[in-house]
Amino acid sequence: MENRTKATLCLDNGQSFEGYALGCTDTVSGEMVFSTAMTGYPEQLTDPTYHGQILCLTYPLIGNYGMPSEDTCKKSGLMKNYESEKVQPSGLVIFDYCEDYSNWEAVKSLEQWMKEQGLTGIMGVDTREVAKSIRDAKGPLRGRIQIEGAEASGFSKEVFGPADVACKEVVSYSPCNGCGPRKKVVLVDCGVKHSVIRSIVKSGCDVIRVPYNYDFTSMEYDGVFVSNGPGDPTLCYETVAILKKAMEQGKPMFGYNLGFLLMARAAGCETKRLDRAHRSANQPVRENGTNRAYITSQNAGYTVVEASVPADWEVYFTNLNDGAVDGIRHKTLPFMGMQFDPAVCVRLNDDMTPFKEFIQKL
Repeated sequence: MENRTKATLCLDNGQSFEGYALGCTDTVSGEMVFSTAMTGYPEQLTDPTYHGQILCLTYPLIGNYGMPSEDTCKKSGLMKNYESEKVQPSGLVIFDYCEDYSNWEAVKSLEQWMKEQGLTGIMGVDTREVAKSIRDAKGPLRGRIQIEGAEASGFSKEVFGPADVACKEVVSYSPCNGCGPRKKVVLVDCGVKHSVIRSIVKSGCDVIRVPYNYDFTSMEYDGVFVSNGPGDPTLCYETVAILKKAMEQGKPMFGYNLGFLLMARAAGCETKRLDRAHRSANQPVRENGTNRAYITSQNAGYTVVEASVPADWEVYFTNLNDGAVDGIRHKTLPFMGMQFDPAVCVRLNDDMTPFKEFIQKL
């Protein structure tokens, strides 16, 4: 530690945590979020849903398996081991950093990658206490990683949305060449993760990836998948208007994370900010009408107002921690959405079930 620059994590509730700089040494700020996952930091640090946020990883040891290669698939151009082409959070907070990484896929250390990507981090922080502060904030908690010797700055109030992370033009992906007729899925990109694209392609469908504000309703397609992404759903007017238009065509529609909230607003639901956001890899949800529960991964600050769900829709999933609406579906038409990631399976492959149902309806 003697060779590391001192740093401080400052929260806008008045708390501060002393530590040491990791990666770059630029002072950064953003909304505080956390994850409880034991693994997956390469994926989380490139997940567009975390764009502009300071990510606190509560698992005590980070960096032990290094970072995999940044190779891309020759056919699709997608990153094989990451969720996007660049780092997405504005900062990283951890307790202990492992200098000596070991994994057969590793090509560099986490800190080396952070320096290449321009990501500032802080280590030596009581991450469980930080996570508790985030949970108890009952609203957004802003943070700043202040590097010793750097000029003090305020807390960023910048609001990010799909425009900051979505693709700018239409892109197509296919599972193979010459393998017969395939269903076409329009993927509305609000900040999609590469694993989601890979999952849809793996199911045997052609994927037409369109920007969040692209009117795709005149295209030929069999279903619509509305992706994850950052931002306040009440500000995404263009996407909601397009989804309303698409619903009139009656084709299957699936949304998750931000996509779930935008689909819900297109259906006539109201959305609100959660008192306590869902930030972890172990959020329990129950499928309504059954005793079946899922352990899900979420990074969600908003939810659907249950009383606003229209009569021809129903609550699909309920969060067992706070009773929040974590999914809705239409009672007769093939529309469904959920707060959690269908491509992340915390235990076995249970979480893929609703996604498989969507594919079967195409």
